[in-house]
Amino acid sequence: MLTARATPLTMLPLIVADELPPIKEQSAMVIVMKHHASAEEIGRVVSHIEEMGFKAHLSPGEERTIIGVIGDERALEPENFSMLDGVERCMRILHPFKLASRDFHPDDSIIRINGVAFGTKTIPIIAGPCSIESREQLMESVHAVKEAGAKLLRAGAYKPRTSPYSFQGLGLKGLELLREAKEKYGLPTVTEVMSPTDVSLVAQYADVLQIGARNMQNFALLHAVGETQKPVLLKRGLMATIEELIMAAEYILSHGNHRVLLCERGIRTYETATRNTFDINAIPVLKQMTHLPVIADPSHGTGKWDLVTPIARGAVAAGADGLIVEVHPNPAKALSDGGQSLKPEKFAQMVKEVRRIAEAVGRTV
Repeated sequence: MLTARATPLTMLPLIVADELPPIKEQSAMVIVMKHHASAEEIGRVVSHIEEMGFKAHLSPGEERTIIGVIGDERALEPENFSMLDGVERCMRILHPFKLASRDFHPDDSIIRINGVAFGTKTIPIIAGPCSIESREQLMESVHAVKEAGAKLLRAGAYKPRTSPYSFQGLGLKGLELLREAKEKYGLPTVTEVMSPTDVSLVAQYADVLQIGARNMQNFALLHAVGETQKPVLLKRGLMATIEELIMAAEYILSHGNHRVLLCERGIRTYETATRNTFDINAIPVLKQMTHLPVIADPSHGTGKWDLVTPIARGAVAAGADGLIVEVHPNPAKALSDGGQSLKPEKFAQMVKEVRRIAEAVGRTV
């Protein structure tokens, strides 16, 4: 009979704190340039930052240029930069997130995707089926959502599913159909990428790379999409805090890719009446804490098609910069998420209703 034997404490290796490698805390600072700072002065400040071993991130504004500085906080001192020509003031960023902070970028970021702008007074709608199932299903969906007023097409070629036996998407064939739909109807496309190894392939077909809720903290994937410099739609994780969502965005931003759309899609709570609990608080909170556009997903937020329109109305009223909605020509036969998908006529009605809400808060759809 085998028995487990505990190792005596005296036989365990002694770890001395002084032998551990030092942990470098990353800190950040913003350098606010003077109103009339020249390009040469800005260039000299950036050169000085890089010569000291820090990273510089420029944020040109209408009146002033702000330079974000990321580096080891033990060496990052405002005094090292405040005396440079053209510098108005320097201040530390105290948030754990840096590049997403309004300290770094006080104005709302505007993300432009093939002529469609997120972060303005206009609220674009992204719509389409959860999964690409066939050419006929996709083309019928695209035609319907465009006619109703959608500005971008969403459709999944790769689908992360809870069950390994559920439909996982058409893969490359789905991407090819997505490109065909764009060429025929002219809508920019959004589709999910699930693995770092698939990023370069998906980026060849899609205009926006979506990071799904289950991959929000897939850090290798966040690094990979950041390096593409393509727009990224980042969905909040099922049980992620708002700060965790922003920190996930920080991974993408750290690669110089500032085209990030944050997406509130509901979180998992003790409530079982709906698929998820749509956190409408997150919309104004994210807009206060960051400069990034915030997209609302009432389809995943509720999991029920008859709740999509009410939550979409509420999201627009709360300040959402866009909506992403699942639409299927025959939800009863959908291979994924049929229960939360709107029929084309219901989607058209939803657009009319959110347009009225947008007008009431001084915006347009």
